Amino acid sequence: MSLNIPDFSRYSKTQKDQVLGQAIGLPATMALYSFIGAAVTSATIVIFGKAIWDPVDVLTRFNNPVVLVGAMLALCLATLATNIAANVVSPANDFANLAPRFISFRTGGLITGLLGILIMPWYLVANAERYIGWLIGYSALLGPIGGILIADYFVYRRRRLNLIALYDENGEYRFSGGISWIALFALFIAIVPNLPGFLATIKVLPVDSINPIFMTLYSYAWFVGFAIAFVVYLGARMISPSPANVRSPAPTLEVKS
Repeated sequence: MSLNIPDFSRYSKTQKDQVLGQAIGLPATMALYSFIGAAVTSATIVIFGKAIWDPVDVLTRFNNPVVLVGAMLALCLATLATNIAANVVSPANDFANLAPRFISFRTGGLITGLLGILIMPWYLVANAERYIGWLIGYSALLGPIGGILIADYFVYRRRRLNLIALYDENGEYRFSGGISWIALFALFIAIVPNLPGFLATIKVLPVDSINPIFMTLYSYAWFVGFAIAFVVYLGARMISPSPANVRSPAPTLEVKS
């Protein structure tokens, strides 16, 4: 949600609205959800004698049919709402923007759903160790992406966005033929330290052949990738500045009603 929140905050009328909405909506609710998950799993140890982290498995142990049906309906609704908000809107927009003439937002959502089936999510959630491994694995990619975005917008461009250039085929955001090679370079460098740990986790390489330092780094893959990408991108961008004078104020648009 930290990376695809612009899919929602783009509709905010003011900067204050999106800051307030995120401050109230994200940290508090996610902390509450995490607490409930930990509390319920801990309670299953006392009640059932073993840790049950799958909520569906927990619900099947209730004997009251009213409670069971109500809880399952609530779980289905929560799963559907969460997946639409966190996992469908962003890629659906990406696919739609990839080929707007042929792919609508709805078609992008259907493509996302199809790809979601092909990656076999039931295999990933079969046990907690496999699921956590999956989370760490793709956080090794998301961390560097977040580091590059924040370094570019908040530090290098000092929160100045040239709105007109976003729609200009020859604008400053086109970089080299539409590709920011510096961003790709920072992404690659940030992924490399986490790669050995990832390969060991998916059993491509034996764990014994990996230096323990790399396994430790992989445990903090998101933070390691974020920090390296942040520093490398800024350093490379200082050596090879963006073609446009990005530190000059972006042009303003006068809107008349």
